[in-house]
Amino acid sequence: FDPATNCDGSAAVVIASKEFVESHSEIEKKVKVVGSAQSSDKISLHHRETLSSLLATQMASKKAYEMAQISSKDISIAEVHDSYPIGEILAIEDLGFFQKGDGGKATIEGKTQLNSDISVNTSGGLKARGDPFGATGIAQIVEIIQQMRREADKRQVDDIKYGLTQNVMGTGASVLVHILSNMEDDK
Repeated sequence: FDPATNCDGSAAVVIASKEFVESHSEIEKKVKVVGSAQSSDKISLHHRETLSSLLATQMASKKAYEMAQISSKDISIAEVHDSYPIGEILAIEDLGFFQKGDGGKATIEGKTQLNSDISVNTSGGLKARGDPFGATGIAQIVEIIQQMRREADKRQVDDIKYGLTQNVMGTGASVLVHILSNMEDDK
C-alpha cells in the first residue's frame, strides 16, 4: 500500500525560444527554464554508496543551481518525486533544502507545507495525484507554472521567484532537475 498508484494521465507544456516569446506580446505570464540538468547513478542498488540518499539528485541539482546561478535557499516551491513516502524526505535533503537527517523532522514540523520554509508538492505529489508514467515530470512542471502564473487557487504559494522539479526514473539511477522562473525577473 506504500507506492503511488500507477494511473493514466497526461500533461503538456509549450516550449519556445526566448526570441519567439518576446516577439509575441499576446503571450502573458511567461515562465522560463533557468536551470536544467540530468544525472545518473549506478542501476544496481547494492553497488551504491548509500541507500539513504540519491547521488543522482545531488549531482543534477548542483548542476541546475549552477546553471541558474542560484542556491537551494532561493527556491520557494518544489515538486519532488515522492512515489514512496521516503522519496520526499530524501529529495528535500538531497536538493539542499534541509541537512541530511533533518528532512523527516522538518516535514513533521510543517516546514514543507504551503507558504512555509519551502512549499513542497503543493499539487499533493505522486501519492495524491498518482504516477502516470511519461506524464509525471511534465505534470510537476505544470504545477510550478500554474504557481508562477498565480493560477493555483487554494494551493497558491506567495512570493515565488524560483520553482524546482525533481523527477526520478527507476530506483534513482537517473534524475532530472529543472529550475523555473518568471521571464519578468532579471535572470
